[in-house]
Amino acid sequence: MKVAVLISGGVDSAVAVHRLLEQGHDLHLFYIRIGLDTDEGDCSAEEDIEMCRFIAERYRLPFDIVSLHQEYWDNVMEYALRTVREGLTPNPDIMCNKMIKFGFFEQRWGHEFDRTATGHYATTVDGDDGLVYLGTAVDLVKDQTDFLAQISYDQLSHLMFPIGDMPKSRVREIAVETRMPNAYRRDSQGICFLGKINYNDFIRRHLGERPGAIVELETGRKLGEHRGFWFHTIGQRKGLGLSGGPWYVVRKNVHDNVIYVSRGYDTEKQYGHALHLAEMHWITRDPWPEACENVEITFKNRHTPEFMPATLSRVPGTESEYIITSPGRVQGIAPGQFGVIYNPEKTICLGSGVISGGNINV
Repeated sequence: MKVAVLISGGVDSAVAVHRLLEQGHDLHLFYIRIGLDTDEGDCSAEEDIEMCRFIAERYRLPFDIVSLHQEYWDNVMEYALRTVREGLTPNPDIMCNKMIKFGFFEQRWGHEFDRTATGHYATTVDGDDGLVYLGTAVDLVKDQTDFLAQISYDQLSHLMFPIGDMPKSRVREIAVETRMPNAYRRDSQGICFLGKINYNDFIRRHLGERPGAIVELETGRKLGEHRGFWFHTIGQRKGLGLSGGPWYVVRKNVHDNVIYVSRGYDTEKQYGHALHLAEMHWITRDPWPEACENVEITFKNRHTPEFMPATLSRVPGTESEYIITSPGRVQGIAPGQFGVIYNPEKTICLGSGVISGGNINV
């Protein structure tokens, strides 16, 4: 099988290449280059490319660097900045996978191959109905299906995840056994392609600063000032500059540029039990096309190893609005983020919707 492999310079995609070759596939390696939003060079990208070249040369594989710089800034980061400006919390990684890695790349290069493979921790599952489903990884701590929860069925059907059936520890072992130079390289923690960029510096460059009040929700007492509501998200604890805490961001008033906080490690204002989802996207198909009321599911509302049990109901009179109701307390319900829906067994990622501010308890 002819496979296009998206590699990053990290250990996961390198081991994905090794496994695909063991399985006998014909590989062509690709690195997607995205420049920074400044005129400065991206040192981390050069280091990544050098590592990718080493992998390609070692296995004698064709390797191309392809640029999707403009597409990335016109789509993913424009979405991120627009969302932040509206007082919401974006998820650039979800949109990057949907629009760049499996969108523009597939349209221009990936479609020429039988499959496209990545080093994501995910799997594909053949359903009894003959359709393909997005499956969770064996290593639930490293599982990345929440970052893939907006891809289309056509995109999923063309994908391979060679390391999704292994724990991260085994991936590292293979890298050591095969003497890969990136065997001990740390996992990237940046925003999608942006590597080690400082998030607040990035936001400041594009949106500037707009000082406003930080107010205790319960008392209305002003505790300090922030430099712009777009630097803060619901559930945030660090970076507020307040003493006598811990303090958590529990609400934002975008119109008046006010951040509301509540004190205590276990303040109830951190939590809610209901999430309103808009623009629901089902990856393979709508599991409940006729009726969806109090259906048992598990879900995530942020990138975490924990799958929370809940029920899902469609809002009456709508086609794509749903309510997640959790018996447990859900921390950090941030409008703009995605609620990702899984089956009760935590084996299949069914889809995701955007968390709105409609039915959130704060």
